[in-house]
Amino acid sequence: MKKNILTIFITLLTLSIVGQKNKLPFVKLKNLEGKLVDVSTISKDGNPTIISFWATWCRPCKAELNTIAKEYDIWQKETGVRLVAISIDNSRSFGRVEPYIQSQAWDYEVLLDPNGELKKAMNVTNIPHTFLLDGKGNIVWDHNNYAPGDEKELYKQIKKISTLD
Repeated sequence: MKKNILTIFITLLTLSIVGQKNKLPFVKLKNLEGKLVDVSTISKDGNPTIISFWATWCRPCKAELNTIAKEYDIWQKETGVRLVAISIDNSRSFGRVEPYIQSQAWDYEVLLDPNGELKKAMNVTNIPHTFLLDGKGNIVWDHNNYAPGDEKELYKQIKKISTLD
């Protein structure tokens, strides 16, 4: 009897841990206005959310986000998707983030992760690293690196989970 209870407990514990790996961690980051944002709550509005880790010194990151920017309005109208760009620029390159965003006129929410808290919590080892979340905050797809055309696969995945017709 004790063995069965222990087995059930271990199974439930394992399932709860595995389930948490498919969610955003409880990490607070600042936005460009200096307000703290709880990352775990940014994708629970019923619409898909793209989380893109990037840095000002990363050419593939900027290429990916600039390519998506060209289609972003259409993507939003068709799917309700939202993109949150997570800058991992550290204290040396941090000052370049806001000027770069303004020069590109990105319509994305940008959060700052200069200490790599979210990057570490999500096991991001190299960038760009893009995650797609459904409207309940579950990570349903991710992609590492960028090559021209990768945005088409991302959009295909967004359309799969979009609740808009």
